[in-house]
Amino acid sequence: MIKELINQTSDAVVAAVKGVDDVLDALTSTVKHQVVDAMKDTGEVSHTGVDVVASVASGAIKSAGQVGASLSDVATSTMSGVINGASEVGGDVISAARGGARGIVQTTAQTGGDVGAVAVKAVDGAIKSAGQVGVDTTEAAKAAVGGALDATASVGGDAAQKVREALLSAAALPHDVIDSLLKGDHK
Repeated sequence: MIKELINQTSDAVVAAVKGVDDVLDALTSTVKHQVVDAMKDTGEVSHTGVDVVASVASGAIKSAGQVGASLSDVATSTMSGVINGASEVGGDVISAARGGARGIVQTTAQTGGDVGAVAVKAVDGAIKSAGQVGVDTTEAAKAAVGGALDATASVGGDAAQKVREALLSAAALPHDVIDSLLKGDHK
């Protein structure tokens, strides 16, 4: 089911952006609808499966090259779609932020993209989107950072260090929150 959901999302994103002027808006909308459909299909409305959301996010990142958008832009739009989709069906937005960041960072690493830059965009997108749907932005940041670090554990190499350095040096992120999260992460 996971691989099917990744491919389905990738195909849906590619189809949705053909012929549109605003590729990122179409991507956000498509990701949102994929999350809504996946949550309804799995029956996990109140407690979204992190794997389901991660799969949708992975599919969106996988499509980036085909839709002519940067991984960073796709990461931001994907996180917005994930958060808004979970919120729309009454799902666990915080778990969705974690799953979204995990899928975004993991697939970026697999495609050879800049995991640090994408992690920053995913966390920033989680914070902004959570605020827009009325969810605690600090909790969303914590979840997204956790999801990004979960992804680096599975891809190995120096991905974790790159993500930590990028998150700590990002001007757009709340340094007190990020610093405390990363200092407390000595697993």
